[in-house]
Amino acid sequence: MMRDTRLTIVKRAVQEIKDGMNVNLGIGMPTLVANEIPADFNVLLQSENGLLGIGPYPLEGEEDPDLINAGKETITTVPGSSFFDSAESFAMIRGGHIDLAILGGMEVSENGDLANWMIPGKMVKGMGGAMDLVNGAKRVVVVMEHVNKYGEAKIKKACSLPLTGKGVVHRLITDLAVFDFTENGMVLMELAEGVTINEVKEKTEGSFTVLPELEEVK
Repeated sequence: MMRDTRLTIVKRAVQEIKDGMNVNLGIGMPTLVANEIPADFNVLLQSENGLLGIGPYPLEGEEDPDLINAGKETITTVPGSSFFDSAESFAMIRGGHIDLAILGGMEVSENGDLANWMIPGKMVKGMGGAMDLVNGAKRVVVVMEHVNKYGEAKIKKACSLPLTGKGVVHRLITDLAVFDFTENGMVLMELAEGVTINEVKEKTEGSFTVLPELEEVK
């Protein structure tokens, strides 16, 4: 059975958001979370390019080129939103005022190391705010597909790409499973519908233990 992998991941990531949180959504798949947050939630989405109070993506024809997120996508704002410079934005992040950061990942190690900002040899416009977010946010959740386009594991014994941060990931959500990173290492917490533990083991390079009360991703 084919799964809409990105939608599966995004809808599970939304469950990490609690009412009253200040949340930063990273570039790429995490930005899709903004469209799935329940309307009755009092949540403020922060973008490191200087906006607190991001709304859903605009409807076609209603885009404002002056309103963009950190990924340069056009966005909307919610009532009471505010604009500020990068210094103020990073003061929020470094000062511990972001409750949750949902970030994309290229690789995650079994120790909770994250690599998500560059691939050597490819042009990078800048490192972005991820290095600050993984150290300043109170909780870091990474979302990514379990394997790359070549079918290779993205959950590694040790990351091969340049690190964003060491031991910074609290939870990892993929299209196959949900993992937590604890004092005792990586723990498989949930399985996606139709996925087996053996399939996850086959597609995961890093070592992990299995939660005895393993649940299905809701």
